[in-house]
Amino acid sequence: MTSEWIGIFAMYGLTVLLAIPLGKYIANVFAGKPNRTGGPVFDFMRPLERLIYRLGGIDETQEMSWKASLVALLTINAVWLVYAFSLLLTQGSLPLNPDGNPSMTPDLAFNTAISFLVNCDLQHYSGESGATYLTQIGVFNFLMFMSAATGIAALILIVRSFLPKSVDTVGNFYVYFVKSITRILLPFSLLLSIVLVFNGTPASFDGKDSVVTMQGDTVGVSRGPAAALIGIKHIGTNGGGYFGANSAHPLENPNYLTNMAEMIAQVILPIAMIFALGFLINRKKFAWMIYGVMTVGMLMLLVPTLISELHGNPAIARMGVAQPTGAMEGKEVRFGPLASGYWSIVTTIISTGSVNSMHDSSMPVSGMMQLLGMMTGAFYGGCGVGILNFYYFLIIAVFISGLMVGRTPEFFGRKVEAREIKIASIVALVSTLLVKGGTALAAWLFVNYPNADWAVKPSAWLNNPGYHGFSEMLYEFTSANANNGSGFEGLGDNNFFWNYATGIVLLLGRFLPIIGPVAIAGLLARKKYVPESSGTLPTDNGTFGLMVFAVIMIITALSFFPALTLGPLAEYFSLK
Repeated sequence: MTSEWIGIFAMYGLTVLLAIPLGKYIANVFAGKPNRTGGPVFDFMRPLERLIYRLGGIDETQEMSWKASLVALLTINAVWLVYAFSLLLTQGSLPLNPDGNPSMTPDLAFNTAISFLVNCDLQHYSGESGATYLTQIGVFNFLMFMSAATGIAALILIVRSFLPKSVDTVGNFYVYFVKSITRILLPFSLLLSIVLVFNGTPASFDGKDSVVTMQGDTVGVSRGPAAALIGIKHIGTNGGGYFGANSAHPLENPNYLTNMAEMIAQVILPIAMIFALGFLINRKKFAWMIYGVMTVGMLMLLVPTLISELHGNPAIARMGVAQPTGAMEGKEVRFGPLASGYWSIVTTIISTGSVNSMHDSSMPVSGMMQLLGMMTGAFYGGCGVGILNFYYFLIIAVFISGLMVGRTPEFFGRKVEAREIKIASIVALVSTLLVKGGTALAAWLFVNYPNADWAVKPSAWLNNPGYHGFSEMLYEFTSANANNGSGFEGLGDNNFFWNYATGIVLLLGRFLPIIGPVAIAGLLARKKYVPESSGTLPTDNGTFGLMVFAVIMIITALSFFPALTLGPLAEYFSLK
């Protein structure tokens, strides 16, 4: 057990130690500065970048307004949506399909195309049988790079709102987007993929292999180009799994070394982006304030989870069954409850959503912490979008703090007025509406129309009716809204209702939290900059950090606590 605790501390400690220099490197990439060795940063990528700009008709020296950048972001994502939907509908008739997997139905293709487009990777199919090698590479792998780069580029668009000058432009979205891929995502995902290959993860185009088990059964084991997808799924905080069991699968996550590598990989960019922001705006103290608030939030979710999993299941304990290693249902023996609990929280506070254990088997307290991690959406978060979610909480905190001290709210020398606070409030409220509204609709159908023909009858949706069944439906909409992708897999979700309902939530839950903060930043960047004075509210100290943390927790509690009482909290007390 001691070694398991050491493993958790080592994983997180290495992540932070690597994230600080990586943050400086990322800042240099977008500031166009050389690295500390004096040479250009990945300058060998320049010919490829120039080729992309030339083919796309992009002038990399041209500045764009925030409106033009958002139009570019939304337009290019719309093109990819049509492309992905078309391939998934026809994959059964296309090449690179050695196992003969069929094409997706329209509703499943709709959900899957949107899911990978928005960095959620919510999978209503099993990777071994639901996709082909062509769509694993040409759709899922491709969109994992595109969606992660979209989030990073969106964050860089808000940087100028922090700088001490008034501007009408926010940079060039296309340049930020391309550099995110060529200089960050591609090299680091390649590095992780190499680690996985050398530890036994497949990287081929071979079909299923027949294996005779120790029990004498003959089974077909799926192979294929898995390592490449697993590398970018974690570096880009995408999630999803090449195999249906995700990173609990022995070929997707063969041993404790790969478990550490995948864990560090999915957390490092969200933390590094915090430090990169500090370097870009030359406000390191502000970056540490953000990191401190996010880390405290993470620990408040992680500690109860680890305690709950170590204590085991009280229902099993009442049967007189000893649980010396904790709650092991749904856990891989090679990882244990601590590494699984750590993964389950970190993967839900960021938007990765990959799993190395089955979240549906988590203890009720753990399940509630996982839900809260996605409901807040502001503790580390995904590539870029974590800070974008944090940004609108910052704006609300600045506004409230200004009212408390009787001053016009100011954020880095710019007045925060009604227009900005309205946008931030709408983003926060719509997120709540999507989760609770979707869950309420699903529960209403389940209760009132259990035998209605929704491709699969609502009465067949839940393997666990009651409190846990409600949690399964709540988790699905929460995961979709948070662009997370993990699930309580007791829910039968590959049907007309769930595919279309979560597909709509996926789109709104992804793009509204991008559009809102970028719009706020664009409006603030154009305002007159007023130098900070002794009367200016400091936004880079512990006091303001405490204010931001309080705003996050109060808004989350008011929005979601009633729903949590009907699901995981009720389940927890029913086990007592």
